[in-house]
Amino acid sequence: MKKKVGLKKTTSRRQFIGQAAALTAFSIVPRHVVAGANEPPPSEKLNIGCIGVGGMQGAGDVRSVSGENIYAVCDVDAEFLGRISEHFPEAKQYRDFREMLDKEHKNLDAVTITTPDHMHAHMALWAMERGLHVYCQKPLTQTVWESRLLAKAAEKYNVVTQMGNQGYSSEATRVSCEIIWNGDLGDITEVHSMSGGGFAREITQWPAPEPIPETLNWDLWTGRAARHPYSSQIHPINWRGFLEYGSQMIGDWGIHMLGPANWALQLDSPVSVECTAVEGVNPVTFPHYACKMEFPERPNPYVPAGTMPPVTVYWYEGSMTREFTPPGDLTAEDVERFNEIFVGTKGYLGTRGRGEAFSLLPESKMEDYELPEPVLRRSPGHFQEWLEACKGGDTPCSNFSIAGPFTEWLLLGSICWRFPNETLLWDGPNLRFTNNEQANNYVRPFIREGWELDDITV
Repeated sequence: MKKKVGLKKTTSRRQFIGQAAALTAFSIVPRHVVAGANEPPPSEKLNIGCIGVGGMQGAGDVRSVSGENIYAVCDVDAEFLGRISEHFPEAKQYRDFREMLDKEHKNLDAVTITTPDHMHAHMALWAMERGLHVYCQKPLTQTVWESRLLAKAAEKYNVVTQMGNQGYSSEATRVSCEIIWNGDLGDITEVHSMSGGGFAREITQWPAPEPIPETLNWDLWTGRAARHPYSSQIHPINWRGFLEYGSQMIGDWGIHMLGPANWALQLDSPVSVECTAVEGVNPVTFPHYACKMEFPERPNPYVPAGTMPPVTVYWYEGSMTREFTPPGDLTAEDVERFNEIFVGTKGYLGTRGRGEAFSLLPESKMEDYELPEPVLRRSPGHFQEWLEACKGGDTPCSNFSIAGPFTEWLLLGSICWRFPNETLLWDGPNLRFTNNEQANNYVRPFIREGWELDDITV
């Protein structure tokens, strides 16, 4: 698959939409001619193509942008296409995202991507090369190298991007940042986060082959990954637990839960990552593991000192959540409702969900606590941020210049369990481990013939 580059146009729908949104005195197209009462005219609506419209989140993401014009839908499974077409009968239907983008990029403004992790990079890159804005579900990519690639592509093609870690847009995440920046917790020295769930935990060898459903193009679903027989134990849900396709819980929930830490602590590349406990290692699915990442002192424009001290981030997954013990003088009861815990020299803060709720710990400390003055603007909503930015509004909070580096450091956890109790030294600028060449084999993805990706120079 050869990449198509840069299809720039002198007059594009994206430019037209941005200009139309800025006009106040006159409409390019009279509202009374083309729009119903209290509705925006079609000239101010984005034409959106939705890639992946079933499975875990696909249909939900289509509904989340349905205030715009759903111009095209794409899915490798015709059953999912049939279901979504009942709600959007005028949308053009495609099975192959490459065909949709090649045929429709002149008619589209933006795309949403809601597919298995291993295909995010290919889909997002093809869209950005064609000048389309991109909303891509979390985790941004399946591998570290792909995350760096998409961050560079977003910069090169100057498009609006957003990763689907919606907790980043919650007010609670922003307030948590402001509490930390205010200094009420002192210096943050540790962060602990955990998820005991998982996908395909019971599978330790490739499932027995099953007949491919007539509605499914399994080769397209497989995409850049190695060929394996179809199994209903993989598609449409459990793929996230497989080494070939997903990232297990660190990519499913870790990228939600650790969002407040990434923002508040202005995290970038760690200097090391270490798996501290692991069980259930097998050649097919992700094991249960715990790990820690060491981050150096780093700049933070939101704090008076201008920098933040070194911090250790701990992640516990699956059965390895038992490795977590409440820090300091906190009890199990103090932390039981929270999945991310900040440890400061003066106090503790917990967040839960996707960062959508917070509290000082123990929670009794919130009784007389006065919140700091707001520093960050409040979000209209995660999808809405992206849609408004596509029309010329403010840059989204989890655009790829943020989501790329965030996903990079997070996915180091999905590598380190292969080397338990070994401190892997990480060179972020060069995307490599400096003391373990074998570990470097997992920084880039396996890409089968015909799906090659080239690096990007910005």
